[in-house]
This record gives sequence, structure tokens and C-alpha cells, in this order.
Amino acid sequence: MNAPQNVAELSLRIEHITSVKIREIKEITLETRLLSLNAAIEASHVGELGRSFAVVAGRVREVSDRVEALASSLQEELRDVGARMQRALQLARGQRLADMALNVIETIDRNLYERTCDVRWWATEAAVQALAAEPQPRLAAAAQRRLGVILDTYTVYLDIWVIDPSGKVLCDGRPDRYPRAAGLDVSGEAWFRQALAGRGLDAYAAGDVQEIAALEGAQCAVYAAAIHPDAQCVEKPRGVLAVFFDWTKQAAAVVNGIRLSPEEAATMRCLVVDARHRVIAASADDVPESLPLPAGQAGGFYSDANGMVGYAVTPGYETYRGLGWYGVVTDRGQGMICPGA
Repeated sequence: MNAPQNVAELSLRIEHITSVKIREIKEITLETRLLSLNAAIEASHVGELGRSFAVVAGRVREVSDRVEALASSLQEELRDVGARMQRALQLARGQRLADMALNVIETIDRNLYERTCDVRWWATEAAVQALAAEPQPRLAAAAQRRLGVILDTYTVYLDIWVIDPSGKVLCDGRPDRYPRAAGLDVSGEAWFRQALAGRGLDAYAAGDVQEIAALEGAQCAVYAAAIHPDAQCVEKPRGVLAVFFDWTKQAAAVVNGIRLSPEEAATMRCLVVDARHRVIAASADDVPESLPLPAGQAGGFYSDANGMVGYAVTPGYETYRGLGWYGVVTDRGQGMICPGA
């Protein structure tokens, strides 16, 4: 059990014990009041001799009334303190989830920023430039070898493609593993059109996570950059270089890398949600395919019938503006603290 949950349950336990004990006090005061009433009745039966007993009985009744009033007041104050403690714990717990969610998306952003740097850098490779300028088998083989060396070093990628301006894949870095890539027409892909239209060596295109049929249906984040023949980018691009980031494996390393205690791991889930609210990475399989989140907010948390959700929208990193994705951490543990508790 984590510390906030432990404190919350202790608070509820204190409230329960207090209610029980105050109820017992009220029962005792009721008995005392009845005894004083009986004493007053008996005193009246004996006339002048019982007058002193009647005075005592009256005083006992007054003390009993004061004790009951004090017990009721104490119960209300303790209930109010308990409710305030519950709300404070909810705020602390929700803020922690939101902070964890921000950590998730910031880690993803830094990782994907590096992908934008890689694709722009490799678009200037001599072998890539040569093939884009003169698509010949000899130059395709040379570019293929060079891309293979890059892929052996940068293992976060599944493949790299050199594509001509018409959208035809001239070569890829792993033809033995993905034989369907060469010759493929990708002219209809948004990331290809965006990259080809880019101006300047800093321009790039980033696509949402998608299944790439030519890569055996692997989930990839695609990054692409135009192959410019000159540093000034005066001439039209001679093609596009596209890199295919191994999303499934690399994103899993992020969402599973958030440090949780064994108790937290049993109820918490770390997610990445795209701009269309699709869950595109999760630390466990027992999560929904989509997760609607409050619009127009950079981050926060909320409670529902199942628990608590903390979220944070991508802040971007350096020149990578992000794609409107969210980091999300949910806690579906039992005994959740609800608003207004």
C-alpha cells in the first residue's frame, strides 16, 4: 500500500472509531438522563425530604446534556477534518499521477526528437544523395549497404527507405527481412507528401503510429525528410528518405520503465494516447483501445467510478513540436478517493 492510500485508510479508520465511541458516549448520557429523571420522580414522592435529591438529579441532567452537546460537536468537527484530509490526499495523489504522465510524454518527446535529427542527417548521406540523383542498380546497392550499416548501429529502427519523387521506393536497408519494400508506391502517404513539400534542411514530416504492411504489419512511427541536392534547397528535392521507428518495442520500454512499487504496479497503468485518443502504448493489456481526455488542458487529473486518471499533453522538445499526444497514468485501485469525500 502506498503512503497516500495508507494515510487515507487510516483517516477513514479514525473517523469510524470516533463515530463508534461518540455513539457509546451518547448512549451513556441517555442512561444518565433517564436515571436523573427517575431520581427526580422518586424525590417528588417523598416531599420535602426529597428536595435535595431533586436538585442533584437536575444537575446530573444538565451535565448529561452538556456531554451530549460536546460529543455531537466533536463528531462534526472530526468529520470535517477527515473530509478535508481526504480532499488533500486526493489532490496530492492526482498531482503525482499528472506528474508521472508528464514524465512519460516528455521521455517519448525526447526520444522522437532524436528521430527527427536522424532522418534529416541521413538524407544528406552521400550514398543516398547519389541514388536519388541517378537511380541505378549499382547506386541502389551502395545505398542499401550504407543503410544496412546504419540500421545495425541504430537498432531502434526497423527499416530505412529511399524514395523517388513519384513515391516509388528505390531501396531499403533490410531487403532480406522486408522484401516487399523495394518498388513499393507510397505516393498516397501523408508523411511522404509532407516531406517532399518541405523546404529547408530543417524540414521533416512526422506521422502517427501506424501499421506498415511492407514491414510485416509492424507498428511504426514514420519520420521523413526531403533529399535536397543543394544546401540552399533552391532546386526541387530529388526524393524522400523515410525511417521507421520500432514503436512497439521502444514505447514499451518507456511505459514499462516508470518506477512503481509492487503495490502501485498492481493497479497503475502507464499509457501513451495519440491526438485521436487512441491508446498507442500501454504498460499492460487490460486497458481500453481509446481514452477520451479533457480538451483544452495541458494536463491534470480527474476521478471516475473506476479510480483516478492523470494526464499531460506533449510539450514538445527542442525543434520537435509533438503531435498532440498525451502521457497518461491511471490508478484503478480499490478504495479510491472520490471528489467531495
